[in-house]
Amino acid sequence: MTLPLFPETPAGSEPGLPAFAPAAAAPGPGGSPVPAARLQAWDPRHWPVAPDWRPTVDAFVASPTGQALGDFIEARLTAGAVVFPPQPFRALALTPLASVRAVVLGQDPYHGAGQAEGLAFSVAPGVRLPPSLRNIFKERGEQPAQGSLVDWARRGVLLLNTSLTVEEGQAASHARRGWEALTDALIERVAATASPCVYFLWGAHAQAKAALIERTALAHGRQFLVIQTNHPSPLSATRGPAPFIGSGQFVLARQWLAERGVAGVI
Repeated sequence: MTLPLFPETPAGSEPGLPAFAPAAAAPGPGGSPVPAARLQAWDPRHWPVAPDWRPTVDAFVASPTGQALGDFIEARLTAGAVVFPPQPFRALALTPLASVRAVVLGQDPYHGAGQAEGLAFSVAPGVRLPPSLRNIFKERGEQPAQGSLVDWARRGVLLLNTSLTVEEGQAASHARRGWEALTDALIERVAATASPCVYFLWGAHAQAKAALIERTALAHGRQFLVIQTNHPSPLSATRGPAPFIGSGQFVLARQWLAERGVAGVI
């Protein structure tokens, strides 16, 4: 079911997200800088994923779209591009398909050095919280000491960006290069399998996946709740008609899951 309290933001109405300046490398022993973790090579067949994701991943990698994406990323790495995150499939390693009870869809990884850790909206421990992540915690009534969402992933929240790599300082630089074919397949797999499951779709980009989720979940008889609000970016978080801040969406999601026997996820 799609929650009527949070109508879909009209296509194109989501503002662009503010850019982040590349973060300074952390000092290492003796004060010398340590380079931020980055993707070293295109080797998706050896990147860790939970076993129940492997067939979907391998089918994509073997496809013409997957091969073209690999060629593109290999060429960018050879040209010296700095690509984040170091583990593009980390969400699939930490959150097996069988454990998914909630999905948060992002757009692409943070493009500042040291920020992205392979989970949508999450940043590595010790990294300053980006504005959107601060608003996520604000809506939850939390003031965490750090912004890593690894615990969410381990509890069954699939933190999935629709594009899984990005180049330093260049937002959306790997969008429309082929990742979307894989992430659509992953979303479809969740909708066909996970039950009950809550889908958080924030902003027009994520909300474009609502029809795929609803159609697939209904066809397979799955229990689902789609929650749609504005993106948590400060540019849209408090704007109508579906503001992120004050939506009560996390409380609602917990209540909906609890009524179906699932607790402690989100």
